[in-house]
Amino acid sequence: MRRTAQAGQSLPGRRLRVNARPAAFSFSGVESRGPCAHIRRVSAILALEDGRVFRGEGFGARGTAVGEICFNTSMTGYQEILTDPSYRGQIVAMTAPQIGNYGTNALDVESGTPHVRAFVIEELSAIPSNWRSEFSLTDFLEKNGIPGIEGIDTRALTRHLRTRGAMRACVTTELDEAAAVAEARGAAYEGIDFVQEVTPEKPYEWDPAGEKSREWVQAKAGEERDADAMGNVFLPAAETKRRIVAYDFGMKKNILRLLRSHGFQVDVVPAKTPASEVLALKPDGVFLSNGPGDPAALTYAHETVRELVDSKVPLFGICLGHQVLGLALGGKTFKLKFGHRGANQPVKDLRTGQIAITSQNHGYAIDADSLPSDVEVTHVNLNDGTVAGLAHKHLPVFSVQYHPEASPGPRDAGYFFDQFAKTVDESKARC
Repeated sequence: MRRTAQAGQSLPGRRLRVNARPAAFSFSGVESRGPCAHIRRVSAILALEDGRVFRGEGFGARGTAVGEICFNTSMTGYQEILTDPSYRGQIVAMTAPQIGNYGTNALDVESGTPHVRAFVIEELSAIPSNWRSEFSLTDFLEKNGIPGIEGIDTRALTRHLRTRGAMRACVTTELDEAAAVAEARGAAYEGIDFVQEVTPEKPYEWDPAGEKSREWVQAKAGEERDADAMGNVFLPAAETKRRIVAYDFGMKKNILRLLRSHGFQVDVVPAKTPASEVLALKPDGVFLSNGPGDPAALTYAHETVRELVDSKVPLFGICLGHQVLGLALGGKTFKLKFGHRGANQPVKDLRTGQIAITSQNHGYAIDADSLPSDVEVTHVNLNDGTVAGLAHKHLPVFSVQYHPEASPGPRDAGYFFDQFAKTVDESKARC
C-alpha cells in the first residue's frame, strides 16, 4: 500500500500507543461497514466513441457519465487519482488488475471531492484490508455519485487506446449499447476550460498553523508517540521563512503540504487573478499549479504569467503550470496520442545525466522546437523524448511536467521544492 507523507485535516489528537486499534469512523457521510461491505451487482457498459463496447458490472453509483477516457498504469494510489483535480472531465481506467484492496480514508485525498467522471477497473476488491482503511472504494464512489465498471478486459482497452489514441467514452448502468455509443460521441471535452470548475472562488492562506502539512511517518510498534484518533503519526511542519503566491489551476493538496513543509507561507489565489494583484503583495516567489484540460485554451493565464516573468519574480511550475509557463515564454503545446499517466515514467536530467522514476498525469506537452533561444529544455521523458522540464537561461524561472510531490515509491523528484526554496532565497539576497 502507498503510505505517503500526505497529512490532511487532522482529527482531534490524543496520546495513545501507535499500535492501538481505531474506533469506527465516518467521513463525508459514509460510515464504514467493515471489511465485508455489501455490493449490489448491476450490469454496466463502457462504450467508446469509435463504437467499441465493453460489458461488465457496475459498482459505486448507478447512472451514466461521459468524458474523455484515459488509462493510468499506477499499481497503487487510486484514491489520490480519483481526487486529483487534473482528471476533471475524464474517465479513468486503471491497468493494475485489482483495485480497492486497501480501501479509502480521509487523509489520502488530493482535494475535497473526486473529479473523475467514471472509474474503470478489471477487478474490484470487495474486502479492503488495511489498518488505515475507513470505508470501501465502492462506498466512496457511491457517496460521491461516481459510477464505476469492473470485469472488463483493461489490457484490451489500454491497447485500443494506445493504438487509436485518446477518445470520448460513456460508462452507464442505464443505456443500451447503441445509446451509450451515441452519448460518448456527443460528449463535450475539447475547448472546455475545466480550470474554472476547480479553481477556488476566493484567495486564502494555506494551513497557517501547519496542522494540515505535517509529514506522515511510519509508526514503530509499542512506541509512545502523539497520534490522531485513527492512529496516524505525524512530524511537525517547519516554520515559514518565505512567502509565496500559488496560482491554483486545480492544485493537489500534497503540493500545498510540501510547499508549507519546506518553509513557504502559501497564499493561494484563483486562476484568473491579475499579475498586478499578485505583485502588489510583494511575494518572494510565485508557484503555478497543476490542473485539467488544454493549456492552450487558458489565454488569460498566458498573459498573467508573461507579466510575472517580466517582473523577474522567481517562478516554479508543475504539470499544467509548466505548460502555461512554456506558452507564456513563447512556446507551443500539442496533444499527446494517449498521454502520460502513471507512477513509473523515466525522466532524464539533461544537465546531470541522472535518471528519475516519476509520477505523471498529463495529456499535452510542450513542443521543444517552439521554445525561444533563452529557454532551455532541462529534462526529457525517456519513453518518447518529450519535454519534461525547462528553465529560463537568465531569469529565476523553471518548471517540470511531472509531479515531484507524488510518492509512488521512489521520491526521486522531491528535490525541486528544495531548488525552489534555494532560488527564492538567492533572489531575496540580491534585493
